[in-house]
Amino acid sequence: IANWGDSTISVITTATNTVTATIPFGSWPTGLCVSIDGSKLYAGNYYDTVVSVINTTTNSVSATIPIHGFAAGLSVSSDGSKLYVSGDSYNTLSVINTASNTLIATIPVGIYPEGVAVSPNGTKVYVANYFDNTVKVINTSTNSVSATIATPSEPYGIVVSLDGSKVYFTNNGDSSVSVIDTVSNTIIATIAVGSSPSGISISPDGNMLYVTNDGDNSVSVINTVTNIVIDTIPVGIGPVAFGNFISTATTGIPSIPPPTPSILIYPNPTNSIINIKAQWTIDNAQLTITDVMGNEVYKGILSNVNCQLSIVNWNAGIYFYEIRSNNSSERGKFVVER
Repeated sequence: IANWGDSTISVITTATNTVTATIPFGSWPTGLCVSIDGSKLYAGNYYDTVVSVINTTTNSVSATIPIHGFAAGLSVSSDGSKLYVSGDSYNTLSVINTASNTLIATIPVGIYPEGVAVSPNGTKVYVANYFDNTVKVINTSTNSVSATIATPSEPYGIVVSLDGSKVYFTNNGDSSVSVIDTVSNTIIATIAVGSSPSGISISPDGNMLYVTNDGDNSVSVINTVTNIVIDTIPVGIGPVAFGNFISTATTGIPSIPPPTPSILIYPNPTNSIINIKAQWTIDNAQLTITDVMGNEVYKGILSNVNCQLSIVNWNAGIYFYEIRSNNSSERGKFVVER
């Protein structure tokens, strides 16, 4: 956590939810970004115009890299070889070689660049330029601007979908989130959220966006399938986030591919009914359905292998189901559209 006011970084151990270290820092820490292998933390020293490299084992600064501008947003490439840093008052994007900890390129972008996001394949970088209402698309092979996308009002936070097909960014000036199609470089949707949105982050499965709304003390939750706000969460005063604040790390135990489902839920998405067809005999199996916040919306007993459930009065969003009998169980999800 970057503590802007006292120029420190707090380290929180997630197992206990306690602060276990405080790292003295340079001047006014802003954006933070963890290396792909988790061994380094890159931190922007805003007024010192440098990026600090912090060893996450020792919680000490191991290198300091001068950049061109006040360090704001940071984002590392998917292969970990490059770090991209927006220099907001200098209207530039700095490119750092992470192996040598050196500045290798400075790219002119828009006025007051803030949020930075790298595409999953590393070929593009997206920069939100707050004062000229643009998103710049950077070609990483040439380190040059390949496209300029006009935005509604004061773009700030920005994130790329997991498949690279869409870019989402907050419009701080008009309380909305816009969606860019990365093939055409055009805005295909704009979603009203809370007041003065700043940070935006995507869930590890790509199904949800979380948006911090500084102006009305809330977090908006957006379904990325429907582009609909499915929940608004009251939080503390003036919530601000910067960068992708939900982990999408793939380190650790690798995922095991799920088995072929023995229960078919269709149609999916749906707007009126869901059909349930099981490949195994249902003998008084229990069906439980919850929404994305974990609230139970349905619970009942199934007595046939082919059943039907009306959802005409349900809100749009993603729902999770579990069907459990004495000798088997299965879980899955479906989408309700409106």
